[in-house]
Formats: sequence, C-alpha cells, structure tokens
Amino acid sequence: MEYSRIQLDDLPDEILMIIFKKLGHILVLYSLIGINKRLNKIAHDSIFTNHLTLIASWNHSICALPYPILDQFCSRVLPEIHDKIKWLELETFSMERILFATTYPNLYGLRLHNIQQETAIRIFSDDTPLTNIFKSQISSLVIDVIENKKQSLIEYVNAFIFTHIITIFSNLQYLNFCPSLFFYQYLSFDNSPPTVFSSTLLELRVCLENFTDCLYLLDGRFNQLRTLHVKIFDITFSSLVIDNKDKLPNLKHFLLNCDMKIDGYDELLLPLLHRMLNLEKLCLCLTVCERNRFIDISDLEKDIINHMPQLNKFLFNIYSTICFNDQIDLPSNEDIQHRFKASKDNKMISCIDYFPSRKEGQCHIYSYPYIGESYKNLTNNFPGGFFQYVHELTLYDERPFEHEFFLRISQSFPFIKR
Repeated sequence: MEYSRIQLDDLPDEILMIIFKKLGHILVLYSLIGINKRLNKIAHDSIFTNHLTLIASWNHSICALPYPILDQFCSRVLPEIHDKIKWLELETFSMERILFATTYPNLYGLRLHNIQQETAIRIFSDDTPLTNIFKSQISSLVIDVIENKKQSLIEYVNAFIFTHIITIFSNLQYLNFCPSLFFYQYLSFDNSPPTVFSSTLLELRVCLENFTDCLYLLDGRFNQLRTLHVKIFDITFSSLVIDNKDKLPNLKHFLLNCDMKIDGYDELLLPLLHRMLNLEKLCLCLTVCERNRFIDISDLEKDIINHMPQLNKFLFNIYSTICFNDQIDLPSNEDIQHRFKASKDNKMISCIDYFPSRKEGQCHIYSYPYIGESYKNLTNNFPGGFFQYVHELTLYDERPFEHEFFLRISQSFPFIKR
C-alpha cells in the first residue's frame, strides 16, 4: 500500500484556518509570517491580528514571552501587522518594548497584567513618552496593579494611579481597574473626593474600600457613565455627610458586590438605588444584618423594583439575618415561598434557617440560575438545584449533616474546588 505525502501548502484555506485556530495566535504569527505569500496572507487575517495576547504563563503565573519569540515579534511580526492590531494584552516586563516596537494606528484597547506599582506610577505620570503616544487613542483599558514588595512609594497609590489614568486618557470609555480582586488593589480616596472628571467614560469596573468611595464616583464627575460594576469591601455608616441626592439618569447597568455584613441597607443602599431611575439591569450580592425582619421578594418589589420602571433584568444573591429571643411568630420558609409565588416569578429561590443556640435566623434569597462563584452558609434546608459556576462552598448548621445531604450537594455542585 502506497502512502501519499500531503504538504501543508496542499490543503485548502478553509482546512488551514481550522488548524491554525487550534494553534493560538502567537504560534501562528511567529511561525507563518514570511514563509510564503499564501501563508502570509492567512496569518494576516483579522482572526489572528486584531486581538493579541503577548504574555506567557509559568507555574500559574503571568510572565513575558520567551526572549527569542519576543525579539521576533518586536523586530519583524509587529511592524508587519501593526495597522491590523486593535487590542493588546501585555505584562509589566515586556510592555514598553512591545508598545515602542512600532506604531499602532488602530489600537484602541489595552489590558496590562501584573503592572507593578512603581511602573504604573512612572508611565501614568504626566507627559511620559508612552502616554503621549496613546493618550487620545486608547478608549478601553484593563489594568491589574500588583503591590510593591517594599513600602508603597506614595500613600494611597491606587487612587493616584486611577486619577492619573482618567486624566491622561482623554477618550477613555471603558476602564476595568484591578480586576484580580486582591485586597491591596481596592481603591480608597481617604475621605476626600478625587480631583478627576470625565465626560467620555461609559463603563467602570472597580473595587472600593468603603461606601463613601462609591458615593464619590457617583457625584456627577462621570456624568455619562452607563455601566458601573463595583465590589465594596465595607458598607457601613460614616461620619462624613455627603449630601448627594441627584438622580443618575444615564446609568443603565449597576452591579454591587459586598462580602462583609451590611448594617445600613435601608439608610445607605436603598437611597443610592432610588437615584438610578432609568436602570435596565441590576445585580446585587449582599449580606444584610441589623434589621428586624428578613429581606424577601415583597421588600425587593416595594423598595427596588417599583422605583425602576425601565428595569428588565434583576439578578440577586442576598442573605439577611435577624436576632430573636422568645418570638413565636417567626416567618417560615413557606411564608417566603408564598410571597414568591405571588410575584409570579419562578426564577427566585428562598431558604430560611433558625439557629437557636445563636438566637439568630438567616434568610437566603437568590435569582436562579445562581450568579455567584461561592455559596455561603449552606444548611440542611438546601432546596437543591444545579450550580455550575460555584467553585467554593461553606456549610453551617446546628443539626448534623448526614450522608444523603452530601450526595445531594455533590450533584448540585459538580465543580467545587474548595
């Protein structure tokens, strides 16, 4: 039996594209550019050139590309495809060499991984060569700042970097500031408003130390903001008085996540939500305490939904706790479920538990499918379901967990890592 020899060049373009998509953009560009006219044309396709991730991974850490590959990209590949590149993902050590390797006339987006604080302070200060080139060109920026091993060069370094980014990039429309969610990346303005304004910023994603920082961001300085995703470390009462009751008519999407217990839900959070009269999508992940009753669907309708006539998507994951002594009229799970049925919405789940030794009750209500990556304080009353995105699970109950319980949660949480 004779075997035929098929060269790569013998395959049709459609088959080559399928193969090359499996290889990854870096390998395709590194291997094919300059080989021959046909392969060069395929390598120049927008699939491989529009969005480039020029980083490597080693032991689950982000690092620079190996030097031979980096050198080839900077000397030959990037200058050849420079006008096709629209988005670059870079890391701290090779970032400046890549950005200075050629011109990028159509570049609008940057994602900067593991940028050290010293580097960020240097490049985002006024009138640096790098920012002078891209200050009016970049409209989307994702930046992950990592802390110094030494003491911070200046106090509140994250606020300094954030403020300078907003000031320098005059056409910035999208900013995701420190998406890795490490605590040292949280932003705080130290009880004084930031001295920065923008009429171009449309979407902001940020982690904040306290609720006051959120009020500063929504005091009118970003008057065209359409989407705000915010994770707040602590929502508590402050000695500061921020008299900001102006409506936020342009805000369409709002996501709020807070892991700490909130003791100012009615006094702090609800007044902020009532300013968002044109909101279309709302997402709340909260744990509420210091109330005399649980938060249930009637509360959500009365206090939130009825104040937002444009709202068409409401996702939530809300825990509320109450203290009790000798009360006999405590709400039951059946009471809450009855209110859910009255709402004519089958995508809402509730679960109530009472812990006599702690004299505390817990109510967990959430939209289904579940939106979080963690599920806290799961008890024997767990109602079941399928939670494909949950990776971390914590259990708590005063009654023992039986074997059948673990069988149930193994089916409901198939992708648990912790």
